[in-house]
Amino acid sequence: MPEPLFDFSHEYDQMLHEGLKLSGEDKAYFIAGRLTELKRRLPAGFTPSRILDFGCGTGATSAVFKQLFATSEVVGVDASPQALALASRDHGQPGLSFQTISDFVPDTSFALCYVNGVFHHIEPERRPKVLSLIFKALRPGGALALFENNPWNPGARWVMSRIPFDRDAKPFSPPAARRLLEAAGFSVAGQSFLFYFPRMLSFLRFAEPVLARLPLGAQYLTLGFKR
Repeated sequence: MPEPLFDFSHEYDQMLHEGLKLSGEDKAYFIAGRLTELKRRLPAGFTPSRILDFGCGTGATSAVFKQLFATSEVVGVDASPQALALASRDHGQPGLSFQTISDFVPDTSFALCYVNGVFHHIEPERRPKVLSLIFKALRPGGALALFENNPWNPGARWVMSRIPFDRDAKPFSPPAARRLLEAAGFSVAGQSFLFYFPRMLSFLRFAEPVLARLPLGAQYLTLGFKR
């Protein structure tokens, strides 16, 4: 179901910034970090023909996907028509389109689905149904990259408390994410953690790839493949 605050899509970036500024970084930094980690975890030579950005919001990550995979078709879906209107206005181009979840038809044609910070806004009892939709959208062997805020990280919880649309969210642990994907029929290839140090400690970020298995990063990636 649409989150009421998400309907104020023109204010989304401002609200997000209020939380992220505690880290000293902006949303572009976190988008780049997530996609760098995803590319590192995907099989060598993995070039998806179609990419689904599930819960794309105003389309910033969809646009970066199109830059990284220029020959791929990228489709962003979201529950908020207002957000999608901004996404289409700012990022629409050949090979990159946006549509509402209610109009989206899962057709087993996507090689990769990216989901960031969506499932903690979905009531726990509804999460399996949403995962079933994603499962149907992916082709056999397709990858699901589920990024979530790590409830084991105090900084992540602090940031969420500063963002109006995240205050009532229900984050869940990495083991819970693994169980959720496996129950939906995905084979989990692994989990990794990212975003350990704020900008004031950026001189330590060189160590983050080594720390990727330490479950204390502000976000975590659960990578699964459709069986």
